[in-house]
Amino acid sequence: MTEPAPDPGPPDPETPGPGTSAPGTPVPDTQGPGAPGAGTPGPEARETPAPAPASLTGPERSVLAMERRSWAGPGAKERAIREQLGISPVRYYQLLNALLDDRRALEEDPVTVNRLRRVRESRRGHR
Repeated sequence: MTEPAPDPGPPDPETPGPGTSAPGTPVPDTQGPGAPGAGTPGPEARETPAPAPASLTGPERSVLAMERRSWAGPGAKERAIREQLGISPVRYYQLLNALLDDRRALEEDPVTVNRLRRVRESRRGHR
């Protein structure tokens, strides 16, 4: 019967382990300009955009529904925005403007979104 090998103890910090070099020894550059893949980030370094939700949220749908309606005057619309959506008209128009650039809104209600885009562009042209 053979005796078990004695425990070598903790590694010596002065002795390089496998795949390392001794302190003060230059490490060869494996990612130099001519190395394959040089200059391209690895898969962990690439940022992938978060996938957009498949459909609009409830408040986003409510904003588009509000725009589908016709209004007797501007005061009626602002009052409805406050009462039905519970937000200020300024915030409403901020959300609406962002929705006009959102592909999900275009897919959900192309007629309304395209109409509002045309209105927005014509107003930008007058400024």
